[in-house]
Amino acid sequence: MSFSIDGKTAIVTGAANGVGLAIAKHFANNGANVMLADMDEVRLAKECEKGDEEKIKFFAGDLREKLTLANLLSATLDAYDRVDILVNGSRQMLPTDPLDLEDDTLDKLLDQNLMTAYRMSQLVARRMIKQAEGQTEGQVGAIVNLSSIAARRTHPELLAYSVSCAALDQMTRSMAVTLAPNRIRVNALAFGSVMSTSLKDTLKEHRDYRSDIENHTPLGRIAPPRDLAEAVQFLSSDGSGFMTGQIMTVDGGRTLLDPVAAPAH
Repeated sequence: MSFSIDGKTAIVTGAANGVGLAIAKHFANNGANVMLADMDEVRLAKECEKGDEEKIKFFAGDLREKLTLANLLSATLDAYDRVDILVNGSRQMLPTDPLDLEDDTLDKLLDQNLMTAYRMSQLVARRMIKQAEGQTEGQVGAIVNLSSIAARRTHPELLAYSVSCAALDQMTRSMAVTLAPNRIRVNALAFGSVMSTSLKDTLKEHRDYRSDIENHTPLGRIAPPRDLAEAVQFLSSDGSGFMTGQIMTVDGGRTLLDPVAAPAH
């Protein structure tokens, strides 16, 4: 069974930096056509200048807006005429005060981390179904949602983030069942202990967190984003052709210990 994504077309959201950017670059290096999507147009343009302009293109806009998502899909079809893989990597982590009646973090993160992925999945799935008309066998498409081990852990200061990730996991399962008859697979990758942009920023402010994370991770290290990119490639390829509705964990064994007091990054 092959893990190849050569010749496939992928949309990767949240691709201006960190994990999303690592996935987009990894896909391009492995032969895929990639549309990078994010808000940061300057950063996207800079990153795309470094790659093959035929294999890597970008789209900038507020992905929380329905029209922006529709335009992203249209731009991808204009460039490559199809879409085979969607990686929903647009995500945000914000602290929450559970007792503050004015705290709207939960609304914000449900919109950013859940609804953006849900709406984009709807649009892309409809396109995948259309472009597969007449195709009677084989994978029609793959959707991979980036989640977090925070969905299974209890950290009141990250209530909104944890809830949004848990909701994304359940959306993954539900969409997987819905789209299975169309041979579109939907899986999620829950990660922790990966050097994301948010973790880099956190470690700058709290240097002691690094040792905390490493001490609570059986493999004893924080993984580079490329470790996640390779797992996403697996979920996108025919090599995982009988997997759908699964939440695959990449965390160096962190959740096997699951200490409540350890920071959830």
